[in-house]
Amino acid sequence: MLHYISCPPPDPSASEGTILLIHGFPQTSYQFRRVITPLSDAGYHVLAPDYRGAGESSKPRDGYTKDILARDLHRLITDHEGIKDPVHLVGHDIGGMIAHAYAVLYPSHTASVIWGECPLPGTQVYHEAKYTMAMWHFTFHSVPDLPELLVAGREKIYLKHFFDRLAQNPSAISTHDLEVYATAFAQPGAMRAGMDLYRAFEADGEMNVRWLEEKGKCGVRCLNLWGGKSFADEEMAMKMAEGFYESVRFGTVEGAGHWIAEERPREFVEMVLAWVQQG
Repeated sequence: MLHYISCPPPDPSASEGTILLIHGFPQTSYQFRRVITPLSDAGYHVLAPDYRGAGESSKPRDGYTKDILARDLHRLITDHEGIKDPVHLVGHDIGGMIAHAYAVLYPSHTASVIWGECPLPGTQVYHEAKYTMAMWHFTFHSVPDLPELLVAGREKIYLKHFFDRLAQNPSAISTHDLEVYATAFAQPGAMRAGMDLYRAFEADGEMNVRWLEEKGKCGVRCLNLWGGKSFADEEMAMKMAEGFYESVRFGTVEGAGHWIAEERPREFVEMVLAWVQQG
């Protein structure tokens, strides 16, 4: 069962299309609380799900490779929502990995894709980044069983570390916001599911490389989006994305760290609309 937010445009009969917002870790669809209505007001049907294992969605014991999560979202859109036209994907952090999997699996059902704030498994950038001090949690979260046991009862302390360290504007994540996220990940099975996303990275990388060998570069129009004060630089990000996409542009939201939609929601909306409206 997937929980999701559905926000149709003011005039559904004149919809400009569908935008699917895919959150990252340690977040839920709540991540997009400041941008859903502005995107909808611009004429788009906006969907923001909690992907498998997160928020109010069910938390099975398996199925955390990004192809499975992408298939979950495709079923939500096509079967449950009945949307047959191509959708615009916007994925942040691990949501970016899912957006990439969706675009590769369903290119004819993808109008455009925006993804970023993540090193894509299977790329040289990912292999170089995963053992750096900044990405220490990639290794920690991949250890079987232990991380969720150590974090249990300390969710707020643990999540605050990431929100504070990766933000250019830490006040963008209020005490209430932190409570919302900590409560979500204190649910039974939630932190384990979050760690399982990382435990699947190596399988994700193998899949991404195999897709590239079998299908070639993805033909979906791609914007690789990062915070202006995040850890990525344009050369690194473009090298990563160009290895998997035929057409790529690099974008930054100035004044934002990792948590773009929360730190700079107005600029995030402007960047998303400028991209989707090009099509």
